[in-house]
Amino acid sequence: MAETKAVTRADSLPESKVDPAQALTATKSLLAYIKKTAEEETAKTGKRNLLAADDDDDDEAGGNGVAETPIWLTVSTKRHILDSNRLQPNTISVPHALNTDDDTTICLITADPQRAYKDIVASDAFPAALRKRITRVVDLGHLTKKFKSYEAQRKLFSEHDVFLADDRIINRLPKALGKTFYKTTVKRPVPVVLAKRRPRGADGKRAKAPKKKGPAKTVDSDATLSAEDQAAAVAEALASARTPEQIAAEITKAIGSAVVHLSASESTSVKVGLAGWPAAHVAANVEAVARELVGKYVPQRWSSVKSIFLKGPKTMAVPIWQTDELWLEGSKDVLKTGSAQLKAYEEREAAKKEKANVGKKRKAVTEAVEKDEEKSVAKKGKAAAAPKEAGRPAKKAKPESNDSALDKQIAASKEKLRKQKEAAKKAMGV
Repeated sequence: MAETKAVTRADSLPESKVDPAQALTATKSLLAYIKKTAEEETAKTGKRNLLAADDDDDDEAGGNGVAETPIWLTVSTKRHILDSNRLQPNTISVPHALNTDDDTTICLITADPQRAYKDIVASDAFPAALRKRITRVVDLGHLTKKFKSYEAQRKLFSEHDVFLADDRIINRLPKALGKTFYKTTVKRPVPVVLAKRRPRGADGKRAKAPKKKGPAKTVDSDATLSAEDQAAAVAEALASARTPEQIAAEITKAIGSAVVHLSASESTSVKVGLAGWPAAHVAANVEAVARELVGKYVPQRWSSVKSIFLKGPKTMAVPIWQTDELWLEGSKDVLKTGSAQLKAYEEREAAKKEKANVGKKRKAVTEAVEKDEEKSVAKKGKAAAAPKEAGRPAKKAKPESNDSALDKQIAASKEKLRKQKEAAKKAMGV
């Protein structure tokens, strides 16, 4: 497999190749199929989906409990986007927000101390409707102590629908939350920016955060910290945090965005809407996600994309866009016929096969025989070239072996021994 390139964010996005008309047509076809399949299932079994809503809105949206059926946009690429799975998800802003249900509960994981962010959420400047949806605010210190056991983590996982986390501590959450949250992508914490952005210098880089002096102020009402230290830690966190209005806007944006989970795969799926939405809303989200996903996260952008299609949990894939080329232009994945690279590759493979047919033992025996032959040839050459010394008798030549005569002698001895045994048996009357 060819080497994968790193994911880099693009400053300017390329023009999208997705046709809006094709996206709308595919969306309408998929939504109609989902509705038809649900109606057929209801008529066949005679039972209505228990998850279906009881009001009239659900019937208008498609009926039979299909309003909450997710619609996925899948992008198939020619190469892996990453070399390894990325635990931190990315977000893409869409025209029509996801997770707008007022019953959706949110757990906000913050940097220490949590009291500062609880005060921000409880302030009058924070929207009351959003405050009701945030059912828990917990910092990393409390998270690692209070939810250390597997049972506590599962309980936390089941109590909330969406998990948001401060981008400053998002990389430390896999160790704190474990496989309960990260074995699937359903409820992985989505990063949000809660702290003020540090100003940029003359070189365009942001200033480094000042180093903290002394032990970190982690947990509220810590017995090792005095009331003054706790108050100072909260005041410091409030000073570095964004305003309640900015944090509320950041949370609203995060829960309404499409979440992208990048992995070492050629296929990436993103939830872009629900089956109960109008087809135009889903199609608009499809266009936005396709443009952002390919432009920001796919190496070599549109030249590396194979196909884009829509599908539901139990439906076929409806194509939106497909490329005319299966491989990247100038790619090293496929060698041209008759090229020097292909000939060199074939020669290397043939050499590997020849070496594989010769075992270690056979190779060692062959080398030993070759060495013995070389030594015998060298000795004969020296004997022929060296002059005979005067007064020294020549060495007697060894007689050549006569295997046939030796075989006759052995056969005669066996015959003589057999006759002696027969004569002894007669004398004994056996």
